Amino acid sequence: MRELGRHEGAWAGSNAFRLMPSDRPADAPMTVAISSGAGGHLAQIAYAWTHPSDGAQEGLLVIGHGAESNAVVAFWADSWHQSPEPQSLDGTIEEDVVTAGYEYSGGWRWEIVVDAAVADRLTVTMRNVIPESAATDAMSAGPYDAMRAVLGRSD
Repeated sequence: MRELGRHEGAWAGSNAFRLMPSDRPADAPMTVAISSGAGGHLAQIAYAWTHPSDGAQEGLLVIGHGAESNAVVAFWADSWHQSPEPQSLDGTIEEDVVTAGYEYSGGWRWEIVVDAAVADRLTVTMRNVIPESAATDAMSAGPYDAMRAVLGRSD
């Protein structure tokens, strides 16, 4: 995927994780390695992060263009989030920002945003989207950042 080509290589930074929107984010280091495959038609994002209770974790996101203009398809697996079953995601790319997700558990949605719009920075955000049916006074419907990593080049 040529849009992420200038971001190939190693990245390191800080990741803020929280399970629920009312939880205080726990900061820990995160590393990312971006490479291309299939003649530049795919981007592979391999990452490692630390869960505050469960320790070292890792994940893999593979992204390619979909059939429609600006559409993307992705394949994602993470050792903590949805282990052991990988997920298929769909979404869009707009000006070097990929947004892809999937629905799970009765209307909940998981979204991953890879922002490569700035040459020397990479932001990876994972959002949980709460459906109206699960909203409460303490937990509003809509998205919240479950993970947000801001990274700089480390190679």
